[in-house]
Amino acid sequence: MARVFHDGRIDTAAIKAIEDEGVPAKSAVVNYLAGSFEIRQSRFSSAARYLQTALLYQPDQPFILVDYAEVLLQLNRDSEAVSYAERAARADPQMADAFTTLGYAYYRNNRNGDAIAAFKKSLALRPNPTVQELIARVQRESTTEAEFREQESSHFVLRYEGSKAPDALRRELVTVLESQYTNLQNDLGASPRETISVSLYTNQEFFDVTHAPAWTSALNDGKLRIPISGLASMSPALGRVLRHELTHSFTSQITHEHVPQWLDEGLAQLEEPLSTAGMGRQLAALYGSGQEIPLNRLEDSFLSYSADQAAVAYAESLAAVECIREKYGMSDLSRILQRLGEGQPIESALRSTIHEGYAQLEAELGEYLKNRYAH
Repeated sequence: MARVFHDGRIDTAAIKAIEDEGVPAKSAVVNYLAGSFEIRQSRFSSAARYLQTALLYQPDQPFILVDYAEVLLQLNRDSEAVSYAERAARADPQMADAFTTLGYAYYRNNRNGDAIAAFKKSLALRPNPTVQELIARVQRESTTEAEFREQESSHFVLRYEGSKAPDALRRELVTVLESQYTNLQNDLGASPRETISVSLYTNQEFFDVTHAPAWTSALNDGKLRIPISGLASMSPALGRVLRHELTHSFTSQITHEHVPQWLDEGLAQLEEPLSTAGMGRQLAALYGSGQEIPLNRLEDSFLSYSADQAAVAYAESLAAVECIREKYGMSDLSRILQRLGEGQPIESALRSTIHEGYAQLEAELGEYLKNRYAH
């Protein structure tokens, strides 16, 4: 199969030639390998096409079914992923990965009981601490939300405990979310394919379910998790929290979860909307003295940070995105997300849109903060 790959690229003509030989197993393998290659490059739409073709030749091959289901989850095609993960588990009942993928697909579709059962089957076949944690996480959520009710709108499923989420608050909240959805669609040029799940908690329930750090005011882990203790109606602060967390759903969809944290959090703050004005002088001083956290160290989750570290990380993220918008416009921020969704690394995505990598962006950001706040 080496002839299919040249200089880090897929030779589509070679794949076609192999398919023309008329050997289904061989055609399935070559398309599966091409799909796996595209997965490693984070090019999930292309990977889906190759894997779908592989399944035409071998529709019951569990490895192909599992990978295709996982790619569908990356593409936020959650409801489609379930049927392929179920087929994988039926095709090979001894394949732990099939049940892990099936459990996660069920979870993404709010089928928590089925998710726990699938994860337990996976664990019985092969011990895995990650799966064990997934079981604990889904069980915490299921216990907390056992008596929750549901309310649906065009783009959202709201889950709540009736006595703790007044009717007026829920009505306002859904209206605000739908309005924000439209605005984000206009700003970012795309929208999530699936209905977005929103769970409303007391403060204690929120931390019991998420195990998030104390400085966290809400969370989006594929579902919007919002603490609303003491609120009887919408407040400006809650509106900003909703807009922030909803932005993450959009960036996740556009980039297939292939987005550095600084860009994700910077955009979410920009959309609230926030500005760097409140921390401008401190940020200018930080960059002026060379004590900032480099952006390439802000690519992963901030959840392990202390409150002070998180404050700096969020402020720098907002400053970087604000700087890009001020100089290049919202359209280029949207294009950066699109490039990431095509599988480009962040440096390539920056260079193909604003024509500068991290080093130039850092220098430009320092100048931006100095000119605006260092006086």
